[in-house]
Amino acid sequence: MRLKYQRVIDGNMEYAAIAETYRKVESTTKRLEMTDYLVELFKNTPSEILDKVIYLTQGKLYPDYMGIELGLAEKLAIKALSRTTGIRESQINELLKKHGDLGLVAEDVIKKKKQMTLFSFEEEKSLTVEKVYENFDKIARAEGEGSQEKKIQYLAELLNLATPLEAKYIIRTVEGKLRLGIADMTILDALSIAYGGSKELRSLVERAYNIHPDLGYIAKKLAEEGIEGVKGIKIQLGIPIRAMLAERLSSLEEILAKMGGKAAFEYKYDGMRIQAHVSEDNIWLYSRRLENLTSQFPDVVKAIKSAFKGREGIFDGEAVPVDVNTGELLPFQVVSHRRGRKYGIEKAMEEYPVVLFLFDILYLDGEDLTMKPYPERRRLLEEVIEESEKVKFATRIVSEDIEEIRRFFNKAIEDGCEGLVAKNIGDESIYRAGAREFLWIKYKREYKVEIGDTVDLVVVGAFAGKGKRRGTYGALLMAAYNPEKDRFETVCKLGSGFTDEQLAYLPKKFESLCIPERHPRVWSEIDADYWFVPQVVLEVIGAEITLSPTHTCARDVIEKGSGLAIRFPRFTGRWRDDKSPEEATTTKELVEMYKNQIKKIG
Repeated sequence: MRLKYQRVIDGNMEYAAIAETYRKVESTTKRLEMTDYLVELFKNTPSEILDKVIYLTQGKLYPDYMGIELGLAEKLAIKALSRTTGIRESQINELLKKHGDLGLVAEDVIKKKKQMTLFSFEEEKSLTVEKVYENFDKIARAEGEGSQEKKIQYLAELLNLATPLEAKYIIRTVEGKLRLGIADMTILDALSIAYGGSKELRSLVERAYNIHPDLGYIAKKLAEEGIEGVKGIKIQLGIPIRAMLAERLSSLEEILAKMGGKAAFEYKYDGMRIQAHVSEDNIWLYSRRLENLTSQFPDVVKAIKSAFKGREGIFDGEAVPVDVNTGELLPFQVVSHRRGRKYGIEKAMEEYPVVLFLFDILYLDGEDLTMKPYPERRRLLEEVIEESEKVKFATRIVSEDIEEIRRFFNKAIEDGCEGLVAKNIGDESIYRAGAREFLWIKYKREYKVEIGDTVDLVVVGAFAGKGKRRGTYGALLMAAYNPEKDRFETVCKLGSGFTDEQLAYLPKKFESLCIPERHPRVWSEIDADYWFVPQVVLEVIGAEITLSPTHTCARDVIEKGSGLAIRFPRFTGRWRDDKSPEEATTTKELVEMYKNQIKKIG
């Protein structure tokens, strides 16, 4: 058996090097150890294929904004595995029921196949990273008549060459279920260490990532040109910038104190965040999660093209559904009907019309504006955009008067908004791409009563239903995000607010995310009946936040041995598909909300 391998042979890198790294990463839940394994892998990867190794480690082939997805239907993967091993599909399905992971099944059946053959691993041709990536790319791009058969052939070809360990990760990757627990920030750390010797380069590398969110591109640039190459990465039309996000505080007094006594206050719209890139020849629309939405919003494309008076620009705004008869702003759920459509777009435009409310400009005619203060950016925005029925500026005031701001807040609520976003107007008020800082602060109406405010929590597990809920989930285990630790910490069990139809749908909704053990980025002292990849975000409201000896959210921050829990949580009915798990409510935000409760009680 071939137990040892050379990472690079004749200029090609063995896929075994990646598979062995994945095995090591899976063996630990410690982020530092994961980082060390990645550093070793990156250092030993030829620079010309480093981007491919990065993408494969992310479980993808290209950056998200390109919209090329690898996911292969499980039934096709089973057919390929059956064709490779000679084992009947029914037998593979039985093994899948037993293991719950087709990757483990592949590892097992490929091992048995190898043991039954007359040749040894030493006589086999090594599977290379280049070959794996090439076939994955063919699988992702195959379409039309005969595409399913082609996909099976491409996958079977890889499995025929693979060792058992390689087969496990090939299957997991092609199914979109790699699930190593490696976040983008961990990869950034590893790149900084591998090519800079320490994490000191991290801020420069992260800045490049925030304005050009393509880890493969950045890694290759770093490997081939060093840190100077990364410093040279600029904003580019057609490549989305990671959105700047807002912190939250519970009173206008606190907000003004944080802002130096005076700030701009804009309506906080309940819509879909849109980043619009406009050139003389093309227009691209991106979501907060960097998805390309251009084809789904042709009305917005037409409207922004007509409104823009410059040559090239990048704009930040919110697409908000509007009742054309009354002018009333409608809730987020309405505009969400526009997402993901390939057909019926014209009808959707008529049924769910939107207005694009712009609140920032990040790039204009070749100039990066992100390092300019907010007031200057707003002035430039108003100079180059001509308002219309479909494109408007976010309503705002600049004030230091609490009563004026309070009246403006009440008007925002009356107009159908969630509240206000306060924005720093000082020289430091740059656009911090990808950051959540107190340069922007949310102020929502729900702060007025008890916990009141809705929170966005990540589903990390579930509990088997009993009684009427037998056969589905009785409750979901919900978590907040801790950005400092890069993990999800439990805060409540959620069982209220679901309709019967939603409850029946839950097992199907989470089927592809179900994993046999707790995800390495989840910190829980509760044993769930089912564990999920932390990916789905739900909007939740509760009665109050209490200290909890059971939940891990902000453990030891308020009181030694206690975390925070949301009492009597209820699902609002809003699936936050527009948010990534890392954009969920943070543990720090919940700590501030708890402290605000205590102040009110006092």
